[in-house]
Amino acid sequence: MSKSLVEQQFGPSAKAYAECEVHRSGASLARLIELVVPQAHWLALDIATGAGHTALAFAPHVAHVIASDITAEMLSETAKLAAARGFANVSTATANAHELPFEASRFDLVTCRLAAHHFSDMGRFINKAHVVLRPGGMLAIVDNVPPDQESVPELSAADVPAVADAYNEFEKLRDPSHARALSIGEWTSLLRTAGFEVLGYDLLEKEMAFRPWVERMRCAPETVDQLMQTLRQPSALATFLKPREAGGQLHLTLREAILIARKQP
Repeated sequence: MSKSLVEQQFGPSAKAYAECEVHRSGASLARLIELVVPQAHWLALDIATGAGHTALAFAPHVAHVIASDITAEMLSETAKLAAARGFANVSTATANAHELPFEASRFDLVTCRLAAHHFSDMGRFINKAHVVLRPGGMLAIVDNVPPDQESVPELSAADVPAVADAYNEFEKLRDPSHARALSIGEWTSLLRTAGFEVLGYDLLEKEMAFRPWVERMRCAPETVDQLMQTLRQPSALATFLKPREAGGQLHLTLREAILIARKQP
């Protein structure tokens, strides 16, 4: 069976993501745990775990966590990190976010951090998460969000969709496996339609050093040039991304949403 585009993109980058500071200890990870308030008896599932940073962050707070992903190399990194940190309550499972081959109502908590923008069918992912959660169980999602009027105040409501599309094209240029980053409004609508009560959300900014950001995806030199050109040309998208020089390096800012929802009884 041929590998998916996501596997092709992330398999060779597994070690880089295991070592990436943004994924390993970004502000959204600590805030996610604060918002969820995990319980010691919970069984948790982390979807599209990558190198397992979210699963490992929850491991000290729950009875057991299953770290799932479609990429074998990522699961291998997760297992290595769990062993190195002495977490015996972390296991790995190969699973597509659109399928989730687990029993219905099995989990107290389902998490997905910095991965959903790769999913081709966000509604199916949310519906499957709803199935595997017990009634009253928690779903916690962290993902990048596109520009809106809050982040770029000079935007008119009519201009927001085009700038959001430009942001998604920018992300897709760097990483062809990028599908689409959803707005807060799109997320809350999908969650409520699937039968979740949306308890709230936080928005956080994260600073990214440009060079490691493109190197993790092994971008070709011409792609790097295109991305830099987009950052340096005045536009609403550039306003959102806040390109700047810091410490002799080009940096940009991305925006993350943390959404917390509960499966209604």
